[in-house]
Amino acid sequence: MNILVLVKQVPDPEALIEIAASGKDLNVEPKFAVNLFDEFALEEALRIREKHGGTVKAISLGGPKAIEALRTAIAMGADEAVLIEDEAFAAGDGYNTALALSRVLKKETFDIVLTGRQAIDADRGEVPQMVAQFLGLPHVGVVVKLDISDGKAVAESSLEGAKEIVEVALPAVFTAQKGLNEPRVPLITGVMKAMKVQIPRIAVEDLGLTKDMAAPENSKTRIVRYLPPKKRPAVQIIPGEAREAAAEAVRILIDVERVI
Repeated sequence: MNILVLVKQVPDPEALIEIAASGKDLNVEPKFAVNLFDEFALEEALRIREKHGGTVKAISLGGPKAIEALRTAIAMGADEAVLIEDEAFAAGDGYNTALALSRVLKKETFDIVLTGRQAIDADRGEVPQMVAQFLGLPHVGVVVKLDISDGKAVAESSLEGAKEIVEVALPAVFTAQKGLNEPRVPLITGVMKAMKVQIPRIAVEDLGLTKDMAAPENSKTRIVRYLPPKKRPAVQIIPGEAREAAAEAVRILIDVERVI
């Protein structure tokens, strides 16, 4: 059972982010982590390998720093990793990301492709579906349970207010949702192995692509501007005894906020 896991390095959830003066770019503190949902995908790949045998290979598209995300994958237990190294494509739209990833996948022999349901930076959740489309493979999203047997998979997806169970023939693409598993913490032996391993790097030109494909003017989507989230109103503390404070809170909800 050969499993490929698509991994993305994203800004650390605690990194400071501000809108650039142009309004079309973000200034992000240089703190990075593996995309949360990709960790679920990687953990599931490792569990499938433990049960059925085979190999797990992590693949990422990004700049030189993205090698750190792949080292985390190796530390967790992935057998191999490869980086498509290109800053322009990494900063491009979902279409070019999916195109580059699919070109690498076409060179691989695999049964399953696993990745997170979405990246927590752009939050678009579009790349896995497009990868599946480029490869002509079935895709099942937001998976919270996955059973593999006899060349097929039964996946349970979490939908809004319901669950869906889908059976597909392999190979297929699956996106992991929170609840699928609990990602393991890398052992020190895994971390040491990851620090020493040589991870191959591929240029987009090796995939039959050109850098100008990822230029902003050739993008399928364009950023008009970023807007900061609305500020929350200040918290109002109501003084006094509990009964009096509760009565005042009700009065405010009825007479001022008009929500009751």
